[in-house]
Formats: sequence, C-alpha cells, structure tokens
Amino acid sequence: MLDLGRIYAIFRKELWQLSRDRITFAMIVMIPLVQLVLFGYAINTDVRHVPAAIVDQSGSSAARLLAADLQASQTVRFVEQEFHDVATATKAMTAGEINAILVIPVDFERRLDDRLRGIGRPLAQWITDGSDPMLGNAINSLKQMPLTLRSPSHKDSSLPASAVFEVVNYYNPERRSAVNIVPGLIAVILTMTMILFTSAAIVREREQGNMEFLINTPIRPLELMIGKILPYIAIGIIQVSILLGLGHALFAVPLPEQWLSFWLVTLLFILASLTLGLLISTKAQTQLQAMQLTVFILLPSILLSGFMFPYVAMPLPAQHIAELLPATHYVRLVRAVVLRDANWSELLGDISVLVGFIVVGMTLATMQFRKRLD
Repeated sequence: MLDLGRIYAIFRKELWQLSRDRITFAMIVMIPLVQLVLFGYAINTDVRHVPAAIVDQSGSSAARLLAADLQASQTVRFVEQEFHDVATATKAMTAGEINAILVIPVDFERRLDDRLRGIGRPLAQWITDGSDPMLGNAINSLKQMPLTLRSPSHKDSSLPASAVFEVVNYYNPERRSAVNIVPGLIAVILTMTMILFTSAAIVREREQGNMEFLINTPIRPLELMIGKILPYIAIGIIQVSILLGLGHALFAVPLPEQWLSFWLVTLLFILASLTLGLLISTKAQTQLQAMQLTVFILLPSILLSGFMFPYVAMPLPAQHIAELLPATHYVRLVRAVVLRDANWSELLGDISVLVGFIVVGMTLATMQFRKRLD
C-alpha cells in the first residue's frame, strides 16, 4: 500500500528545495511570461514603416504628392536623408540603412498623363531588399493599393498601384526564404551552443570541486576565462563552416565574397556569445541553472533578432530590448555580408556594439568571478 504520509513528506521536501533554488523558481514564472509578452506584443507579421529612400528625379509636385500618399499608407517610412541618384541609395541599402528605394523618373508627369489616358509605362519603380522576403512582400502589397494621382492636365483620378509601380527585387530576385533563413540560423545556433557550452564548463568545474584547485594556482580570473573560451572559438568556427557549406550545397545560399568581413563579424559574435556564457556562469550554481538561463536568453534572441520576424515590424520597446542582444546585431551583419556583399567598413555601427559588448561583458564577468573566488 502507498503511504500518503511519506509521499507528502517527499512532496514538501521537493517544494522546499525548489523554493530555495531562486533561479529555477524564477524561470518557472519568467519563461511563460516572456513567451506570452513576446508572442502577444512584440511579434508582428504585419510589416509597417519599412525604411525606404526616395530618388525623385522629376522634382514635380505630383511626385511629392505620390510620396506623401505612400507614407500615409504606413507601409513605408521615407528616411530624411536625400538621395540624388540610385547608386548612392543602393549603397545605403547594402549597409542596411534602408530596405527599399522608390525611383521617380524625370518624365514622371508625362508618364502620368499617359497613364491617365490608359497608355504608357509604369510611373515609378520600387527597388526592394530581396534578402528579406517579408519586407519585399510588404512593398509588393503596395501594388494592390488604389492611388489618387494628380496631374496638371487632368483632374484627380484613381489608378490601381499595379499600373503605377514596377517592383524589382535586389540581392534575392527569386525571393527564396532559405537564402534569408540560413545566415540567420548561424546566429541562432551559435547563440545556443556558445552560451551553453561556456556557462556549463565553468559551472562544471565548480560542481566537480576543481575550482578550489584552480584557486590555489597562480592563474588569474581573466586568464582562466580566456583559457576556457579559446577551445569554443574553434568549435564555433567549425559549426559556421558546416552551416555555410551545407546551406550552399543544399539550398544554393551564396557564399560570401567578402570573406575577411564575414569571419571578422563572425568571430566578434562568437566572442560576444562566449562572454554572455561567462556572465551566466557567475550566477548559475548548477549546470541545470546554466541551461535554464541559456534558454531565457535564447528565446528573445530567436524572436527579436530579426531571424524569424522583421525587426521593423516590432514595437519600439521591443526594438530597444532587441538592441541589447548580440544576436540582433549579428543577424544584420551576416545577412549584409553574405547576401548583400557588404564590406565590414560599411557596418561599423553593429560591429562597434559587439566590440563594446565583449569589453563590458568580460569586465563584469571578471569582477564577478573574482568575488566568487574571494
């Protein structure tokens, strides 16, 4: 017969141990809460306010009214910077500053008159960043929007936008999702493995009693941390090589032409992820806690980094949180280098953030680790 008293005693013991394990108890509450907030509030597949540039070669009032109507649709948000030619705007798109370009030709008003009479070519052209198919689809949706166009020789007349715009996809003309997903997948896998391996390695030393031995050696905390993360840098490079090679072989994902830029941003991200793992190891008492904290970091990294859902579609508070995650900056960097052939010198903003994260994170981890040794 089962003894309910003994079962109740074990139940109370487990509950008491769980209440003392603050990290595990916090994860019980925080993981469902974070998922609820992320999926219900931050994640939005209805893309709005896509950063776009306008190259107005006509300078006409009709062209300005067209741009105003497009911005009023809230699908695009024209940046304040002026672009006088397509080449300059394309460089901004390569650097990730914009995702679309509206080109209005010199003879816009003449084309408008022809269109209002039912003849002629499209009035303007959209050039979209095809490396993100979801953003490209948002621009393509403008072709379904009726526009009220104004011409000096005609009264206001409504035309379907499909007769107004021609859409050209840059970088990924076929709009294949694998081309967009594989580079982002590198960020997700590195985030998971680098953080988990590093945090678990430090905690394992503590659980096995090896930390007391290391304390009695002349090794410094910073030296210990650097020695711990060096093997995982090699592991990260192997993982990236496998993902990039299989992505190219199986899904025809292009290999980066800027190899120096690719490995520079990748090594910075590996170091940033390892630094984050070291920070977790200073708080986690067991390997289970290290895994729980890794999951807590991994969920926002997948959902807010732009890997699955467009960054521009997120509300502003969610974007601020995303900027604190190394994965957000690496997703932008790796897609720029692999898909848009960007050079590292064009991506100094995100590179600077990763460097700053490494310096600050390593400093904090060393300080916390020294306290633990004391």
